Formats: sequence, C-alpha cells, structure tokens
Amino acid sequence: MGILFSRHKSRVTEHDKAVLQLKQQRDELKRYARRINGSIEKDTATIKELVSRKQKQRALLLLKKKKYQEKLLEQSEQHLTTVEGLINDLEFAQVQVQVVESLRKGNEALKKLNDLMKLEDVEKILSDAQEAQDYQSELSALIVGNLTSRDDVEVEAELERLLASDVAGDLPAVPDHEVPRPSASSADATRVKKPQSSADHHKHREATLVTG
Repeated sequence: MGILFSRHKSRVTEHDKAVLQLKQQRDELKRYARRINGSIEKDTATIKELVSRKQKQRALLLLKKKKYQEKLLEQSEQHLTTVEGLINDLEFAQVQVQVVESLRKGNEALKKLNDLMKLEDVEKILSDAQEAQDYQSELSALIVGNLTSRDDVEVEAELERLLASDVAGDLPAVPDHEVPRPSASSADATRVKKPQSSADHHKHREATLVTG
C-alpha cells in the first residue's frame, strides 16, 4: 500500500522550483522598493537641511545617492513587471531561458539594493565627527560608475535650484500688491507743526495787547 501511495505522490518539478524562485524574487523586489521610497523621502529632508547649512558638497553627494536610488527603483519596477509576466506565463517550456536570465538579473538588482540599504542611516552625514567622513567615503565608492554624465548634470542643476530657493527664502517678503500712498489730507493731518520761535511768540503777545 505504501509503495502504491508513493507512486501517486506529487513531485516538485523544475517548473515548480523556478516559479517559486520567481515569486520569492518578486516579493524581495517589492520589499526593497518600499524601503527605497522611504529612503528617498529621508534623503530629501536631509538634503534640504544641508542646503540650509550651506554644506554644498555633502548635499551634492546625497543628491547623487538620491538619483542612484531613483534609477535602481525604476530598473527594479521594470524587472518586477517581467517577473510577474513570467510567473503568469503558461508556456513555461518556451520561456525557460528567459526565466534563468530573469533570475540572474533579479539577483544582481537585489544585491545592489541590499548594498545601498546598508547606507540607509543618512543622518550620519549631518555630523561633524569621523562617522560623517566614513559615510561619505562609503557612499562615494558605491555611487561611482553608476551615474552617467547626464545624471551628474541633472544632479548639479537640482542642487543649484535648491540653493537658489534657499537664498530666496532668506530674503524679506516683498508685497505682491501696490502699497497705497497717503492722501494729501491725511498727510496734512499727520504733519508735525513747527514750534513757534521766541520772537514769533513775542510778536503774537504784542498784537494781543494792542487789540486788547
């Protein structure tokens, strides 16, 4: 009976293993995407703080990190679409090569995301201690070679916009409407009368005595 039962026992096929791997990779990509979005929000706040402190180089480094994260997030979302399509594909035998390639690319993406998340504690860059310098060195080493010249230009432009916005925020507010000018009557009413001199006062007194 045991032998008969074992013959009907379902076996895990290569197809099942591949689908399971794809699903695990899909879930990991989604998890990292949520963390990356949270990290970008934190970086944005820290960049503004650095700009207000006029720490331009540190702000530029974090802007590069933010750009790199956005690129990884976009790539991950594109790969996630591919993975979900493969999971739902019924003709597995025809896409087996694509599955292997997709798993390879997915593992590379996950490694990059994992390396980036090790530098998630972005507040370190605000410190004046050694940990800030160590953080900047690690971040620079991670980013180098992963941004194009076009990315660098966009990052520089974004920094200039932030700096200009910060400077504008320091200036006193200018009324956006015309300030009304005082009328002639109000000007006369508010004009300070010139006090009489002693000579004028003496003449006024004499005139009063004569008329009296």
